[in-house]
Amino acid sequence: MKKLLFILVSLLVLCGSSFAVDLNKATQAELEALKGIGEVKAKAIVDYRTKNGPFKSADDLDKVKGVGKGIIAKIIGDVTIDGRPLGMPTASDKPVEKKVKKADEAAPAADKTVTMDKKKKE
Repeated sequence: MKKLLFILVSLLVLCGSSFAVDLNKATQAELEALKGIGEVKAKAIVDYRTKNGPFKSADDLDKVKGVGKGIIAKIIGDVTIDGRPLGMPTASDKPVEKKVKKADEAAPAADKTVTMDKKKKE
């Protein structure tokens, strides 16, 4: 009986670490189970979500009073937003445009003047 109980507890501990909390569906109690999130921060997250609608990104979570980049860094692997990991882009996110300089623009043009000595005729 003790072995069976030990095995069940071990499995729950191992499986428990793989479950993520969805910020848009989690209860206050579920949020309190996250590292660095206590009763006050969990309530603030629920209140923010109620007032402003569902979270869309980590930027929204950063707007919650008492939750900053440090807390986000602690919980990032344990939370999702609508089933996707925190920080993943959504379909509504605009693609980021990167300006890439061409080789000619990246460095100043080198002087391509070539001088050649003329051979003297003997």
